Amino acid sequence: MSGHSKWSTIKRAKGAADVKRSATFTKTANAISIAARLGNSGDPNFNPRLRMELDAAKKVNMPKENVQRAIDRGLGKLPGQTLEEVTYEGFGPGKVAFYIQGVTDNRLRTNQEIKHFFDKNGGVLGVPGSTAYMFDKTGEIKVKSKGQSIDEETLELIDLGANDIEDFEDEGNKMYLVYVDSPELNTMSTKITQAGYEVEEAEVIYKPNIVVEIKDEGLAERVMNFTEKLEEHEDIHKVYANFDILI
Repeated sequence: MSGHSKWSTIKRAKGAADVKRSATFTKTANAISIAARLGNSGDPNFNPRLRMELDAAKKVNMPKENVQRAIDRGLGKLPGQTLEEVTYEGFGPGKVAFYIQGVTDNRLRTNQEIKHFFDKNGGVLGVPGSTAYMFDKTGEIKVKSKGQSIDEETLELIDLGANDIEDFEDEGNKMYLVYVDSPELNTMSTKITQAGYEVEEAEVIYKPNIVVEIKDEGLAERVMNFTEKLEEHEDIHKVYANFDILI
């Protein structure tokens, strides 16, 4: 179980954790297109990655016609520019490590923009492998408490197959982040639901295994601002960082 600072409830940054940008229709549609193309299927029953992206689309209330258009584009049924995935690794203020995933129709343009962003905002864009080793690919399931004690529910979730669990509060609700091996994400989500819990979100993330502790308020603000600006870039899909703010 990991401790949580007051920053944990501000953007669900949960300290040393992946930091997620607010979804937009464009970003979500791009993610759906990529999932359909890589999975070579528009059927979520046979394309687990697509199923996760469709869940994300529901959370932002994306219209069904937008979703179908994104799937069709991914399967090559619609004309348009080709999308591809991009990954960036680098260091921000305070030597915080970042692992960033994006989707773009112009790799060169996005590369230049991300490099300019790091240079301008006190960071250093690294080479492939410069920060990836600081993160583990894992499944993360956001679970709402059934109302039992934390100890009881933690033991129950561990018995179901969880590798690690974090508890936190979200708008007054007791919640858990359940970590599992990424291939077991869908299986564990089903088990947890069958055990009577409400699963709010399930996705594959990159969880930091090396943590930078931040105890200075000024540095904390710079790190959060840096992260938020990255998240706002139209081609950036997910941002993961390894900071733990302890103030």
